[in-house]
Amino acid sequence: MEITTIITIIASLIIGIVIGRYLLQRLFQKQEKEAREKAAEILKEAEQRAENHRKTKALEAKEKFLKLKSEHEKEVNKKNNWISQKENSIKQKEKSLSNKFESLNREKQELDGQRNKLSQLTELNEKHKRELDQLNARKIKQLESLAEMSAEDAKKQLIDSMTREARSQAMMHIKEIVDGAKMTASKEAKKIVIQTIQRTATETAIENTVSVFNIESDDVKGRVIGREGRNIRALEGATGIEIIVDDTPGAIILSGFDPVRREIARLSLHRLVTDGRIHPARIEEVVEKTKGQIEDEIIETGERTVIDLGIHGLHPELIRMVGRMKYRSSYGQNLLQHSREVANFAATMASELGLNPKHAKRAGLLHDIGKVPDDNPDIPHALLGMQLAEKYKEHPEVCNAIGAHHDEIEMTSLISPIVQACDAISGARPGARREIIESYIKRLKELEDLALSYPGVEKTFAIQAGRELRVVVESEKINDEEANILSADISNRIQTEMIYPGQIKVTVIRETRAVAYAK
Repeated sequence: MEITTIITIIASLIIGIVIGRYLLQRLFQKQEKEAREKAAEILKEAEQRAENHRKTKALEAKEKFLKLKSEHEKEVNKKNNWISQKENSIKQKEKSLSNKFESLNREKQELDGQRNKLSQLTELNEKHKRELDQLNARKIKQLESLAEMSAEDAKKQLIDSMTREARSQAMMHIKEIVDGAKMTASKEAKKIVIQTIQRTATETAIENTVSVFNIESDDVKGRVIGREGRNIRALEGATGIEIIVDDTPGAIILSGFDPVRREIARLSLHRLVTDGRIHPARIEEVVEKTKGQIEDEIIETGERTVIDLGIHGLHPELIRMVGRMKYRSSYGQNLLQHSREVANFAATMASELGLNPKHAKRAGLLHDIGKVPDDNPDIPHALLGMQLAEKYKEHPEVCNAIGAHHDEIEMTSLISPIVQACDAISGARPGARREIIESYIKRLKELEDLALSYPGVEKTFAIQAGRELRVVVESEKINDEEANILSADISNRIQTEMIYPGQIKVTVIRETRAVAYAK
């Protein structure tokens, strides 16, 4: 029974599998048929779309071709119209030229006829002229026979008489004009000079060679001097100024002929005393910083001066030189103050005389610029100033006024004598200058330059009013024995080449430094 059941089940399974397989096969066949039909429909639809797209593109291409053809035809028509217009224009011009040519031919024929008439008239005029000349010659002969004098002699006598009379009248007229001009010019010149001085009244400042540094307590003097005088020696060596520390209460004296050096020494000393750290290394550092500060102040002073005077477009190097005038003197008179006075005087005079006041003021400010350069070449300061002005593209009238204010060159403009006169007005006022100071500064400068001419000399300083010359040499180039020889050589040259009062002490300083850095 169980076997039969099993067989029945197995048979049922086999039949079910066979039936399922058959059904599956029918299903697959149906799906394959449907897929083929669907693929055929898709292919047909794609072919239809491709045909439609081809037709659309063909229509678009045809439309574009027609559009391009139309545009081309328009362009061709336009060019044809332009060509036809040009042809018409050329034809009109040809017609106009032919008309003008015909007109010119007619005018030429008319001119030929007039030329013939003119030639006939010319022949008649020449004939009449010959007849008139013959008549004049007969009349002149008749007059000469009556006057017993030739025509040439009569003409010469008449010309001489008229010339003498005209010369006499001209001389009288010129004398009247000159006398009147002298009276008027003298009066007007005095008036202009007086008005100029009144309108530009400034105080007179006389420079000296000593600056006083005030201190709050005499205890500061000991710190300034330093141990065995090393601080004061370092300060004098760095600045070139003699530091005089004596019994004068509350003051240290700074002595030197160069105002720039004195100002550097004064400001450096002020910084050192304020800071409290005073030793050789600190002194050298402060002096270098102060030199830079002074240079900035010089530029600022120059800029402020040209702004105050209303001068524009001045070269930066000329502005710097104007600032350095503050620390220069001319016969004891401050050079910057003197130049400002001359600039204002010159502008006032130029305005009164109807000249260019800007050029006059510019030339007045720069007329002594040749006294400022450090190199101090052996040419007059007026010519050096003119060369500097020409170098920095100043106006030719300004350059001539600078070079001619001491008559080194010929004056070529009216501003030049104005600047010369204003220079004399500013310097000739009572108390404005002190003649001895200029020769004194010149002597000290020559003293320093003499020592500086030796090889191996680094710096030179004339101190103690020129009674001592300190010469700082490079230790690598000059040894101790050569330093002794150098001091003797400089002393001999000073004795033979210079004129000086008293005696001059020559001190050669040779310093050796060993420097190392801890890193």
